[in-house]
Amino acid sequence: MAFGWIDEQAELRRRAGLVRTLRPRPADSPLLDLASNDYLGLARHPEVVEGAAAAARTWGGGATGSRLVTGTTELHGDLERELADFCGFEAALVFSSGYAANLAAVTALAPHGSLIVSDAGNHASLIDGCRLARGAVQVVGHNDPEAVRKALDAHDGPAVAVSDAVFSVDGDAAPLAGLAAACREHGAGLVVDDAHGLGVLGDGGRGTAQATGLAGAPDVVVTLTLSKSLGSQGGAVLGPARVIEHLVNAARTFIFDTGLAPAAAGAALAALRLLRREPERAARARTVAGELHTRLTVAGLEAVRPDAAVVSVRAPSPEEALRWAADCRTAGLAVGCFRPPSVPDGISRLRLTARADLSGAELERAVRVIGETRP
Repeated sequence: MAFGWIDEQAELRRRAGLVRTLRPRPADSPLLDLASNDYLGLARHPEVVEGAAAAARTWGGGATGSRLVTGTTELHGDLERELADFCGFEAALVFSSGYAANLAAVTALAPHGSLIVSDAGNHASLIDGCRLARGAVQVVGHNDPEAVRKALDAHDGPAVAVSDAVFSVDGDAAPLAGLAAACREHGAGLVVDDAHGLGVLGDGGRGTAQATGLAGAPDVVVTLTLSKSLGSQGGAVLGPARVIEHLVNAARTFIFDTGLAPAAAGAALAALRLLRREPERAARARTVAGELHTRLTVAGLEAVRPDAAVVSVRAPSPEEALRWAADCRTAGLAVGCFRPPSVPDGISRLRLTARADLSGAELERAVRVIGETRP
């Protein structure tokens, strides 16, 4: 029978407690949200919503084609220029998603004969980029610049190291300065996914590369998503102009994909301009994350200290993590639930996001619910 193996896989997932289901949310959900990636609380901000609406009224519901045909509007150009300027890079290129941006950066910058050195904790999009690239791939230990250095020592030819800037599972930051130093010793490039750093880290939320003095470096490329701190959708690659020009000509997820919808570009641009005017939102997100971690720890929970806005709480097992998250939802709190294979270390946890617009009372309520429902 066609696809008969699917039933066997489904049963294995059920036994392991790893079944995933879609849960449509209403527009007016009563839940306290600590599950989304809306770090700055901008997804529903009136200026961001109007930015999306105005772009749709002006440009229509879709980009109508690939970026190289009809899918590039003046709005896309404005967003790219302002993103590059805000983050301190020479140029930027916008994609339909952060996933597509990561696939583009890794595959286009790792041709046949090159080496990709990838952190073991990298996001699935970077891992898939490594799988699709023509270069050889070596996976090294998490946050270990010395392991990167050793991998580069053994290779003679073009090379690039690839790492999240802030890892999505535990919210820990990569040692970018050490990674950059290891790469520069060997003339290798560094590709950094700053999906969870933009809007939270750096001066006024300018990102992890800016915070570590790497913004604008000729050997550093940064990828972003517009769907987290900027409350929209889409992705971007930032770097030297010659790298961006190369992506325009070589990145398959740019050449063959329909351009980012105007509404998403308009929303992202409005959010970026709002962040410029209100840089304190970035500091507030970090403060909320620190407060959340402290309160969870005082309550006796095993929480990982955050470097940005993600706080994780360890769970005993995949089944108990799933039940814990469900019990939180029943009590009015939405939290993320990360289980294998989404977590590289095999440890299940609740994943909490600290939004800049959370109040002290909301934090207190969240910690109380998590503590009362713990397995």
